[in-house]
Amino acid sequence: MDTTEYLGVFIDESNEHLEVLYNQLLVLEKKPQDKSIVEEIFRAAHTLKGMSATMGYNDLANLTHKLENVFDAIKEGNVVVNAEVIDILFDAVDHLNAMVEHISTGGDGSRNVEQIVDQLKRIETDEAVTISSTSKTSTIEKKKQYLQEVDEFELTILKESADRGYTNFEITVTLREDCLLKGARVFMVFEVLEKMGEIIKSEPSVNQLEEEEFDQSFTVLFISEHSKAYIASSINKVSEIEKVDVCPFSVTAYEENLEKSKELRNQEKETTKDITDGTKNQTKTATHKTVRVNIERLDILMNLFEELVVDRGRLEQLAVDLEHADLQETVEHMSRVSNDLQNIILTMRMVPIEQVFNRFPRMIRQLARDLQKDVDIEIIGAETELDRTVIDEIGDPLVHLIRNAIDHGIEKPEERLTKGKQEKGTIKLEAYHSGNHVFIEIKDDGVGINKEKVLSKALKKGIITENQAELLTDQQVFELIMASGFSTADTVSDISGRGVGLDVVKNTIESLGGRIQIDAKQNQGSTFSIQLPLTLSIISVLLIELQQEKYAIPLSSIIETAIIHRDDIMHAHNTKVIDFRGKVVPLSFLNDIFEVPTTDEEDPYLSVVIVKKGEKLTGLIVDSFIGQQEVVLKSLGNYLSNTFAISGATILGDGEVALIIDSNSLIK
Repeated sequence: MDTTEYLGVFIDESNEHLEVLYNQLLVLEKKPQDKSIVEEIFRAAHTLKGMSATMGYNDLANLTHKLENVFDAIKEGNVVVNAEVIDILFDAVDHLNAMVEHISTGGDGSRNVEQIVDQLKRIETDEAVTISSTSKTSTIEKKKQYLQEVDEFELTILKESADRGYTNFEITVTLREDCLLKGARVFMVFEVLEKMGEIIKSEPSVNQLEEEEFDQSFTVLFISEHSKAYIASSINKVSEIEKVDVCPFSVTAYEENLEKSKELRNQEKETTKDITDGTKNQTKTATHKTVRVNIERLDILMNLFEELVVDRGRLEQLAVDLEHADLQETVEHMSRVSNDLQNIILTMRMVPIEQVFNRFPRMIRQLARDLQKDVDIEIIGAETELDRTVIDEIGDPLVHLIRNAIDHGIEKPEERLTKGKQEKGTIKLEAYHSGNHVFIEIKDDGVGINKEKVLSKALKKGIITENQAELLTDQQVFELIMASGFSTADTVSDISGRGVGLDVVKNTIESLGGRIQIDAKQNQGSTFSIQLPLTLSIISVLLIELQQEKYAIPLSSIIETAIIHRDDIMHAHNTKVIDFRGKVVPLSFLNDIFEVPTTDEEDPYLSVVIVKKGEKLTGLIVDSFIGQQEVVLKSLGNYLSNTFAISGATILGDGEVALIIDSNSLIK
């Protein structure tokens, strides 16, 4: 039976079932007695097993069968669900995920799974003690394997530091054989390094080093402005050290070696393949129902369509001016067709942000266990859609901010209890649309940010002067933690850091045309708010007039338009406000904001556009409404990039240029 034409469907459905397994395992850990959860997991595993067997992927089918047996035993009450069991089940699903990824890249899904199969058999036969010890060893081995590689976000930090004139080092420290307190020596070495630069990664991890789970040597990736000799001599001052090796770490060389190793593995696979298998792979490629399109081609397509929309607006204007019936009918038909085409192009680029959010619950679970903390995550607005290019870039900054919240923000259970808080900390991850932007907020109910400590460290590092410190608002003080090389950490950790990492987070977000704001309260928690553009080049707007000037307000941020009498305006806290459906709404007079000359005559009635940002409302006072229209959003260029409350411009059908108002900037 030829199954190649079903490969695309198999991969898509397998990923859906794996997503169910990941999510429901997290729920099962919290509700181990809930049989309905076990049944849902069992159904997903059973379906995946059947699909794999039908497609001929035997390794995948066999591992899923073993996993299915464990869930069956849990369902029958023969196996007690605990943290160790969940760890092994997660490892098994990781193996399944790796197999499906291998298949999606043209492989056969084969993988060495003897160790995980043995662990699953132990669970099935209820060998609890053996499982616990095996799980611990497996976790340590897995962590070591991970630490032998540098992930993409860490590489970004290393590249950024090199661009700023710092040097990246790989430092290996070997302790003497007769060293008694290895953990203390490691701490002293880390303390010396902290004074000279920033530690990015350690192998083994910091937790393993503290527990003395290593032989005599350990390695760290380190960023510093000091010389190799100075670093080596400083470390050698710590007693009971046998040898220190300090070598420059080249990101380029690392990436080249990684690429070469991948090519060697691919060559080995190719030499073992039969000619017939090669023919089958060609057939697979030819019969896929989906096509991967380079995002740059979609950008070109979008740019061409933008020009089409400008010409469409011009044709609509001409049809109205000439009053030609046939021309008007043709233009109307062209508008309908182009609207459908526009929706297709935009849909091709938009993906729900849940693709990024879905990785966080399990990551938080593992980090919380490593740090001996109890943390829960609340996700709101995962269905919010964002442009694919932004989705691809925002993942790593969000990972770092969440790691930051767990490591530095959330306290340990005993510390939370002494403060009168609940034992379990909470991280709230929320995404929502507001106008032509998407907002992502990461909130935690931890220790917050110590304002005095931040100011003291900033003054010490020379980031600000004492005169500047006196004038800074609380929010400006909090944003100092995103300065290059800034850190308030008292202890060394490879989980996160508010130094080079947050600097890179800020740069990444700003490179996407977004911005990040920080708010915090001592012992109540912190909020990191990220504003990102939708990058939708074609938007629906309400055209308005200020005297002889035309402006556009995105429809997505407008709640309602209204006409009010000047007598309805009230004053509150030195601000003009109105009563809008029982809510006090502040007013913004656009003529004053954009310095548009006004006449001496005062109309007793005012035109108001009510706009929103989250739960906040503002009324924009305009001279008159023109009407709704679809326009192409054009950038104002580098020279006008900081124009207040203006997000871009557009060319109207009559050739006039209208500025597009960023209503989010005007909401108080």
